Amino acid sequence: EAWEQQPAPHRTIVEHVRQMRERIDRVMPKAQQAQQRHYNRAAQPREFQPGDRVMVLVPSSACKFLASWQGPYTVVEKIGPVTYRLRQPGRRQTEQLYHINLLKNLTDPVVVDVNPHLSAAQKAELQHLVSQFQDVPAWCTTTFKTPPGVIIRQRPYRAIEEEIQQMLKLGVIEPSRSLWSSPIVMVPKPDGTLHFCNDFRRLNEVSEFDGYPMPRVDELLDRLGRARYISTLDLTKGYWQVPLTKSAKPKTAFSTPSGHWQYRTLPFGLHGAPATFQRMMDIILRPHQAYAAAYLDDVVVHSEAREEHLDRLRRVLSELRRAGLTANPRKCHLALSEAKYLGFQVGRGLIRPQEKKIEAIHSAPRPVTKTQGQPENVCWTPSAEEAFAQIKTALASSPVLRAPDFSCPFLLQTDASDTGLGAVLSQIQEGEEHPIIYISRKLSPAERKYAAVEKEALAIKWAVLELRYYLLGRKFTLVTDHVPLQWMARAKDTNARVTRWFLALQDFHFE
Repeated sequence: EAWEQQPAPHRTIVEHVRQMRERIDRVMPKAQQAQQRHYNRAAQPREFQPGDRVMVLVPSSACKFLASWQGPYTVVEKIGPVTYRLRQPGRRQTEQLYHINLLKNLTDPVVVDVNPHLSAAQKAELQHLVSQFQDVPAWCTTTFKTPPGVIIRQRPYRAIEEEIQQMLKLGVIEPSRSLWSSPIVMVPKPDGTLHFCNDFRRLNEVSEFDGYPMPRVDELLDRLGRARYISTLDLTKGYWQVPLTKSAKPKTAFSTPSGHWQYRTLPFGLHGAPATFQRMMDIILRPHQAYAAAYLDDVVVHSEAREEHLDRLRRVLSELRRAGLTANPRKCHLALSEAKYLGFQVGRGLIRPQEKKIEAIHSAPRPVTKTQGQPENVCWTPSAEEAFAQIKTALASSPVLRAPDFSCPFLLQTDASDTGLGAVLSQIQEGEEHPIIYISRKLSPAERKYAAVEKEALAIKWAVLELRYYLLGRKFTLVTDHVPLQWMARAKDTNARVTRWFLALQDFHFE
């Protein structure tokens, strides 16, 4: 036999151990760096300030191999880049150093609104029921800490990318290769932030309108009016909890500077979205329709007895859990004798408008000047005071209004002046037009500077959204100046303000 190479020389055990040690010393830093990169791939820089309240992850007193969050403790000072001194009252060492990886912010617990007239035992029983369904309420909260006095204002595309990243994180959207594409627009919220919105007008034009019936508001209120215990649950971003079919996803595609995306869940802005969501809620609550109902994402449970109410609430929460739906605990109200639902105060056998709406009429101040024509002071007489009181009483009295008949079409009339907006919702009943509800509001100083056509468009948008409980999912007739309405439908880039208002009405079907 011929060997191609000389056999390896014999190594002693000492030489073998030395070579292994050298190899470990050479490879270990690379392995540590690779593990560090893998471990920190989702890490974000954190920092605490003196006075912050935090929880600490420490070994359990029962078993040192188990750890639990203890606290809250107060941050005294920052010792190093990742080391903090905490004040621990009641412990053997009142102050101690901790690594930042063992600390987390203290999040105040979210309190669910519970009937204050219940006894302590009844409240404890209800809280125990809620604790069994902590996966149904969406308990996750977030906050942002910024230096005092610092305000960041950047171009909207940064806000777009932030929304994209947030929706990716929540699994709402995904990358797309679809040929479809709908434009996007950032709509200002009342708090000054921007809301990501899709312009699905063209998609809605070619999509078949879903005529699934919405619940009758009068029937829901009649059922609730007889209840002694009422619980209301508000689902968290309800539309985003409804998955889209494989064929529907590409049709919701849109583009941003960072790429092309499509929705995985039901987006806002599709005129068939309310019907789709309502159909799902009706299917989920069908086994409990005798004591539970939903108007879109507003769920209500009612009963006559407290023990019966707890059992019914448990069943409804179980159905929501099986469906994978979550609720917003800040908007949940449990076992109340009276509750606000769909714009009314219901319970104890009564159905009436909310007190704040009636109070606004009763507390209206008497007029001081004539605002129409040439302003002039008003000579207020006892007869004028009596007439003014009679007007307020008439406006706050229910016999003036007719109960809505949801089998008949609605008519919505809107108008705008230099100082305010007004609208009336009515129906043709028994051959005559009867008012259902009146609404109005003043224009803000900024809104008073709008052009006349913008004020008319604002009146349309405001009235439709204000009366959405009556109009959503139903075709209705809009009675107004036809010129601004047609202009809104054609608007693209000519007036961004009117375009945003029209986008807010995509869920509604009117002529």
